[in-house]
Amino acid sequence: MSDSIDAIQRAVVALSRLPGIGERTATRLTYWLLRAPDGTIAEITGSLEELCTSVHECAICCDLTPSVPCRICSNKNREKGTILVVEQPQDVVAFERSGAYSGSYHILHGAIAPLDGVNPDDLRIRELLARIEANTITEVILATDPNVEGDTTALYIAKLLGPLSISVTRIAHGVSVGSEIEYSDALSLARAFTNRRPIA
Repeated sequence: MSDSIDAIQRAVVALSRLPGIGERTATRLTYWLLRAPDGTIAEITGSLEELCTSVHECAICCDLTPSVPCRICSNKNREKGTILVVEQPQDVVAFERSGAYSGSYHILHGAIAPLDGVNPDDLRIRELLARIEANTITEVILATDPNVEGDTTALYIAKLLGPLSISVTRIAHGVSVGSEIEYSDALSLARAFTNRRPIA
């Protein structure tokens, strides 16, 4: 009996580590899994193991993808001279859903947040600079979240790109201040992208 209780507690602790999942929700999920139809746990476990083994970081844009390079970087119909810089892989999904952009992406995997221990060297900024140096890039569009961390990150990158002869713009704040790109609706993202402005 103690072994089964330990197993339940271990599952609750493990699920509690997921973002937005507290102990109560983790407990509810654990007991749901125990009563789920046969094969449910094995199916979930298998999909999570596949995530670990088959999803990699794209060598070009740093997106998370099962194919390297990713489907966007390998698409010859995409505009290669423009790079849209976003914080997270899920931001790419949001922009693709908006249909407003058909160029390349670069994913930073976060934003500068010194209080949280996230510094410029922790982000994929070096990879962005190397990519710009190695290719003919005419515009870099900064689409970081409209909050303090996003603004700090955009200004930092804009300063690095200042000496280069390329256009550096930032999406307009059609996206609500303090929100996150991935939760923005398609129309707001399309307007923010269309009304992007030069960044000083």
